[in-house]
Amino acid sequence: MISITPAAPSDAPAIHELVTFWADRGDMLHRPVGEIYEAIRDFKVARDGDLVVGCGSLHIMGADLAEVRSLAVAESTQAKGVGAAIVAACIEDAHALRLARVFALTYRPGFFEKQGFRLANVMEFPEKVWNECVRCPFFADCKEVAVVRDLTPGER
Repeated sequence: MISITPAAPSDAPAIHELVTFWADRGDMLHRPVGEIYEAIRDFKVARDGDLVVGCGSLHIMGADLAEVRSLAVAESTQAKGVGAAIVAACIEDAHALRLARVFALTYRPGFFEKQGFRLANVMEFPEKVWNECVRCPFFADCKEVAVVRDLTPGER
């Protein structure tokens, strides 16, 4: 039985391993383990018993905006709804925080569209572009696709 829980500092090495696995394949950006520790309160993990088989975080970008980032699921656990469950937990946090929008930059926009996101222009998120993207080595040739989910006032 897989459960989604808030991450603990002791989960950082497992999160780093998952992210690194997919980043080495070119499916996401690398995250230094120190950055994961700094953002550990943002993370959710999927656990199969004591084993971390997935992760993702909700990173606040502004008063009404957050980003789902570092979404990774172990290869052996793919296509079992784990990624969707992590995104749902992030959306639940966004509701609790009364955020208006949640976005992601992804190489898999179809996955996010199934979770209620729509395609967007990355320039809708200047907080992301000018604070983080501009420092990325792929800034001039970014292949990620922006997606956003608008949270209705009734949902918030």
